[in-house]
Amino acid sequence: MYKDIFTDTQNLKDADRRFVWHPFTQMQDYAREAPVVIARGDGVYLEDVDGNRYLDGFASMWCNVHGHRVPEIDAAIRAQLDAVAHTTLLGLSNVPAIRLAERLVEIAPAGLTRVFYSDDGATAVEVAVKMAFQYWRQRRDPRPGKTRFVRLEASYHGDTVGAISVGGIDLFHAAYRPLLFESIPVPSPHRYRCAFCQGQPACSGACGDALEGALQERSGEVAAVIVEPLAQAAAGMITHPPGYLRRVADLCRRYEVLLIADEVATGFGRTGRMFACEHEGVTPDLFCLAKGLTGGYLPLAATLTTDEVYRAFLGDYAERRTFFHGHTYTGNPLGCAAALANLDLLQREGFWEDLRRRVRLLSEGLERFRDLPHVGEVRQCGFMVGIELVRDRETRAPCRWEERVGVRVCAEARGRGLLIRPLAHVIALMPPLSIGDADLRRMLDITYDSIREVTET
Repeated sequence: MYKDIFTDTQNLKDADRRFVWHPFTQMQDYAREAPVVIARGDGVYLEDVDGNRYLDGFASMWCNVHGHRVPEIDAAIRAQLDAVAHTTLLGLSNVPAIRLAERLVEIAPAGLTRVFYSDDGATAVEVAVKMAFQYWRQRRDPRPGKTRFVRLEASYHGDTVGAISVGGIDLFHAAYRPLLFESIPVPSPHRYRCAFCQGQPACSGACGDALEGALQERSGEVAAVIVEPLAQAAAGMITHPPGYLRRVADLCRRYEVLLIADEVATGFGRTGRMFACEHEGVTPDLFCLAKGLTGGYLPLAATLTTDEVYRAFLGDYAERRTFFHGHTYTGNPLGCAAALANLDLLQREGFWEDLRRRVRLLSEGLERFRDLPHVGEVRQCGFMVGIELVRDRETRAPCRWEERVGVRVCAEARGRGLLIRPLAHVIALMPPLSIGDADLRRMLDITYDSIREVTET
């Protein structure tokens, strides 16, 4: 198969431009350039049909955990293929889905006891939103007036209509506002561009006060607060101040609203622990997982919840309290088998100690970026990094859109053998957790040189 691919590269590229509509991609620009067509992977590297090798600096869209062609995950999928590739979870079950649910309950924050599968991060959030809405209408003392959702400004939770409704990035969401239900925005704890404490020596906590004010005023109509714990990834790797997540959880308890933790991007080691919620001892009411769940192999997501929420959906068939939601590939056996192998690798001896050492190495390597004249801020949460590029460090003036600075930096990096993607004017780095020390340094060297080449020449 690969021999055929490599002897037909131009036809592949032509067909790509003629037939494929790429996500989050301006196709007019894309069609002007020779596409990079990936043919194979090996560890933390990808190779295109022309034989060029690239360091996977964004973990194939933040989902790859242990690298490509991992023997243990490959073997788990092959073994499952010898049993069954897919069977529905609607009224039936399968062995890997059951085993994976057991494992997820074991490692998730205490109190999360039920697992509902779906396909990706957006659907995991969609499930959580619908569960929260229906819960308040069906619990023992119904409160049907609790129908609204509180979300952070600049939040991103996926691209389905429900997930967009609790999102707040106008670049992605503004075009669809007429389709959406209205959510309640509260300020994001973005210290670099904070309206409350910009220029202050420390976080004032005013962003938390704003959330408390909203809940104090409107808790009777709020079903849930949704947050990405510790870091808002798509917003530009915005890292939250210590204690913010804990305060959000405490406010939710005080004002009797559910807490939805979207760990699609932050879960499975990205913050240096299995889950971001662990850092501040938080158990949400609904817990959304995807991306790294299968190690970056197959689309699979899960929404975990408590027995309290689950019991609100129990009743006689005629009562119609069922959660009427599902997907064709819910609990797909191949995906669940991959996820089980992924968890085995994450829980092997010495994994977390070695990851914490590499997080420190990454942090040390980022220090020199802070002195670049067009770097406004360097943000890091574990293996999640955002380097914000600006026109002027003193005024924090953002780069102009027409300059395409982030796009140009990533194109320069690609020419040097590194695949990364920008978040507007923020350069995002999120390599596979398995990246070795030498490749980690190489990623930083290429990124540093690419920023200098684009912004200083």
